[in-house]
Amino acid sequence: MTQSIIYTLVGVFLITTFTNVLATLKTILISKKIMNPVYLLVFVDAMIFATVLAKMNSSKGIHFTIAYALGRTMGVFIGGKIEEHLALGILEVDVFLGNKDKMIEIAEKLRDAGYTVNNFLARGNNGEKRYKIEVVIKRKEFKVLEDIMDACGVHNPTLKIKNLNKVYGKITTTRIKTV
Repeated sequence: MTQSIIYTLVGVFLITTFTNVLATLKTILISKKIMNPVYLLVFVDAMIFATVLAKMNSSKGIHFTIAYALGRTMGVFIGGKIEEHLALGILEVDVFLGNKDKMIEIAEKLRDAGYTVNNFLARGNNGEKRYKIEVVIKRKEFKVLEDIMDACGVHNPTLKIKNLNKVYGKITTTRIKTV
């Protein structure tokens, strides 16, 4: 294998990785209904894909196919890591506790941080009293909720987490004060 073929294989791998990162981000943005950046991502991805496809068709050997497949795999991995870091989206989190005082303490700390919080008396399994905290929070701020629960001495509570597309009205989804 010549040096130029090795450079070409590395190039195919890197370019394919990059385009698959773009494709992964495009899928994430579409699922979150954030459409404006999607158009640019699709255009860039299509231009690069057409160029790589032409190179793949004019090349001989399985090594180009393997470089392409490895690049796609790495692109999905990197795209997933980027998505975890961006943490786009809004969550509705229901926290279920058996201790009323802990429920009140957590709810008040969340309100003090600027979140909209509802709390309820609920009935759990076998009709036992449970207390529910309902908070709408940006996904990237979920750690704030975990930190507040830890500060209140609540570890591993029962949580129900739902993804939301949008919220309307007087619901605050992000903290307005630092905790």
